[in-house]
Amino acid sequence: MWKASAVTDGTSKQITPGLRLALDYGPLVVFFGFNFLMPGLPIVRLMAATIAFIVAIGAAMVVSLAKAGRISPMLWLTGVLVLVFGGLTLYFHDARFIQMKPTIIYGLLAALLAFGLLTGRPLLQQLLESAYPGLTELGWRKLTVNWMIFFVAMAILNEIVRNNFSQDFWVGFKLWGVIPLTFLFVIANMPMLMKHGLQTEPPKSEP
Repeated sequence: MWKASAVTDGTSKQITPGLRLALDYGPLVVFFGFNFLMPGLPIVRLMAATIAFIVAIGAAMVVSLAKAGRISPMLWLTGVLVLVFGGLTLYFHDARFIQMKPTIIYGLLAALLAFGLLTGRPLLQQLLESAYPGLTELGWRKLTVNWMIFFVAMAILNEIVRNNFSQDFWVGFKLWGVIPLTFLFVIANMPMLMKHGLQTEPPKSEP
């Protein structure tokens, strides 16, 4: 989902793919690290990880604003939901609140993409156009449908895992299940994207 060269977020400032990756996944790594390394009962470890997650998300938003000149809509959405559901988890000492957050994020993203399709607004294209140069209108529509289906499936999967397995299993699933599934999904879309005009190499400059 990232270009090999530096990418822009609609401002004069540039951020590298490595920094974007760190902003997107760094807070999750912090959450997993605290949950796995902290001693004590599962709920104690989860609460410590939740506090670290809130701090890491806040730091990611500050870095994004400083380096890119803006905070991406996805980071805003994640930050707000982490603050709300993380706060509820800490207040009630109940892991269910932070465990519901991914379901809500996936559901909201699927609903936004569906709204864009119904109203003729290419929301995904507006967000990711620089990452998929040359992709045709039909390609963007198919990619939007695929992502919408993926988000719905991940929301359902999160509910199945959090309601039927232990807290530690759910955390492990977030690390060893969600991230690999997301990358596999991105790779699985490549043949369709290539078929619909995706450029994998920068255009050659004319002499």
